[in-house]
Amino acid sequence: MYTGKHARLRPLQPAFIMASTGEAVTYRELEARSNRLAHLLRKLGLQRLDHYSIFMENNSRYLEACGAGERSGLYFTCVNSYLTSGELAYILNNSQSRLLITSVAKLDVAREALKESPNIELCIVADGPGESERIVGLQVAAAGLPATPISDECVGTAMLYSSGTTGRPKGILRPLPEQPPVQQLPIFDFLEKLWRYREGMIYLSPAPLYHSAPQAAVNLTIRCGGTAIIMETFDPERYLQLIEQWGITHTQLVPTMFSRMLKLPEEVRTRYDLSTLEVAIHAAAPCPAQVKEDMIKWWGPIIHEYYGATEGLGFTACDSEQWLAHRGTVGKVLFGDLHILDDTMQPCPRGTAGTVWFKTGSPFEYFNDPERTREARSADGTMSTVGDVGYVDADGYLHLTDRATFMIISGGVNIYPQECENLLITHPKVADAAVFGVPNPDLGEEVKAVIQPLPGIIPGSELEEELIAFCRQSLSRQKVPRSIDFEKELPRLPTGKLYKRLLRDRYWGNKTSRIV
Repeated sequence: MYTGKHARLRPLQPAFIMASTGEAVTYRELEARSNRLAHLLRKLGLQRLDHYSIFMENNSRYLEACGAGERSGLYFTCVNSYLTSGELAYILNNSQSRLLITSVAKLDVAREALKESPNIELCIVADGPGESERIVGLQVAAAGLPATPISDECVGTAMLYSSGTTGRPKGILRPLPEQPPVQQLPIFDFLEKLWRYREGMIYLSPAPLYHSAPQAAVNLTIRCGGTAIIMETFDPERYLQLIEQWGITHTQLVPTMFSRMLKLPEEVRTRYDLSTLEVAIHAAAPCPAQVKEDMIKWWGPIIHEYYGATEGLGFTACDSEQWLAHRGTVGKVLFGDLHILDDTMQPCPRGTAGTVWFKTGSPFEYFNDPERTREARSADGTMSTVGDVGYVDADGYLHLTDRATFMIISGGVNIYPQECENLLITHPKVADAAVFGVPNPDLGEEVKAVIQPLPGIIPGSELEEELIAFCRQSLSRQKVPRSIDFEKELPRLPTGKLYKRLLRDRYWGNKTSRIV
């Protein structure tokens, strides 16, 4: 969130605007706030390559909390704001954070986490008062500190954690060269071109700022001299309204947001003028083909898909035209060197699914976890994987099928549940879907679906039979759920990631789950 030259060139232009309140923070103000906090970090003894954490909802103090670290040579960990106190404490300890920045809304959770986090020297409440020597308010703590840059500015970056959908979250550490903050890291140079960012753009951010894609997108918007409109939470109609209200040019979404907008009534979907949109990026999870096709029919060729794990191993991308020609693709490789390998680390033929490996485009390691780092690398150390499964078609486009950890082994047959999930989400009575393996005494595992019905839809045996019959029309017998359960809401993060492990573990009881 480095304001750099734009604090001088466009001091009164909003760097960002909060969507629900209309609160605008100019480049001049964001520069001053970030500088004061950077001085405070130095005053508290944090030096280059030290760590601190941010635990807040989307609010008007979030970007300065990131920006101060980005200009101080620090690693800052943006923590999932929906975590419990125990989960937060784990990340605070694992990241070796010395400082925690939180908000009034999250203070109760933070306060409990501090009891288990002895290495946190100070907790700063960004938008309110303090209450003790260890928990202080930012306004008081930063009072009198300069609004000008610190003398030893150097570039810092986020050390984000994986979502924890298949196990404990893991910190992803990238090398941090000793260079001025005006010189951004090479991976962001690449993303700026990939996402077609430009000076004066107006970006709509509908996702949590703790996630990697919004982090990068808002950061680059500000480095380009644009304005970011930040939604506190995603609402499908409100999102469309904001595009018209602010003349949005760029945005980034996840597939579940597409699904929710498509299920709005037709008169709502056509009510708003979306003509200012130039680029809509989506990522975070594979998009069901029918959902993607329906979005392209609605929004036209502005939709671009990219695939790149938080680890930044490599990236693929495709535009709407390429996607229609290669339905289901996530694009050609643009960054990193991709390989599809079988279980013996041999190359898979074109069209055959295997584990997706990259010859690392961006070096990384799992922080404080050498064992997981080794597991993610090939024996010779030249390639890395995050466990995604996919194949490359005849024209060199990558198609993702699922995560290896979610594979179901039923009667010796390998089943990837993503295909069934993608189908179920298109049913007019389904709001969300999760498919995974549950114990079967004869087959080892069988396919189970858990469904979140749309509001007003009554769950029960009739709906279960209807959905199973719907799956049978398109899927082979072994891929069809043997049974379906219903939940009021599935444990899906606003980033689009589904905590499938939490659902799956309920059915395995004391048995050892294959997901670790």
